[in-house]
Amino acid sequence: MQEYKTLKGIGQGEYEEHRSRFIGNAFPVKTEKECIDLIAKIKQENFGARHNVYAYVLKDNNICRYSDDSEPHSTAGLPTLDVIKKNGLVDVLIVTTRYFGGVLLGTGGLVRAYTAAAKSAVENAGIAIMRECYICSINCSYSDYQILEQLLTDMGANLLGNEFTDEVKIGFSIETSLYEKLAEKLKDRFCGRITPEIESTRFAEI
Repeated sequence: MQEYKTLKGIGQGEYEEHRSRFIGNAFPVKTEKECIDLIAKIKQENFGARHNVYAYVLKDNNICRYSDDSEPHSTAGLPTLDVIKKNGLVDVLIVTTRYFGGVLLGTGGLVRAYTAAAKSAVENAGIAIMRECYICSINCSYSDYQILEQLLTDMGANLLGNEFTDEVKIGFSIETSLYEKLAEKLKDRFCGRITPEIESTRFAEI
């Protein structure tokens, strides 16, 4: 996998129908323990609520779980999960808290309400596209420093910071798909005397 979508940050959204309030909370997550802890936290913070419905999808091990939390089967957790899947998201948890307004909404009303709250939470969190990147460093002379930085930026690299000693060490990340083109450009521009070193690989937002 060279690319995936997740949330930029935490988002909250609300929906109200017949005096029932549905408060959606969306979180970027990495582990199932993190999901379990956040669900418990939301429940504790909303101990007077009737339901705390959740759904989460994790990239590692393809984990996918949801709960209706005593709402009628497939009217709450599954619609929440559908919002995650239709947006193509992973490493995401959505918890929707319902404060009952005294009026039964029926199957269609519940599906509509939980879907709307989840959608609003995702929209407010924002969606991030994560791509596989190399974390690299490169050493150069002070005379080449500014020219090299500009070339890296022009080639799509993200500058991470510099170390200044008897020469300059530039840290940067670049999408794995762009690396070979960058390496060739550096070889041509500096006649082979400046070569990047790949230190690690990670996913980063583009």
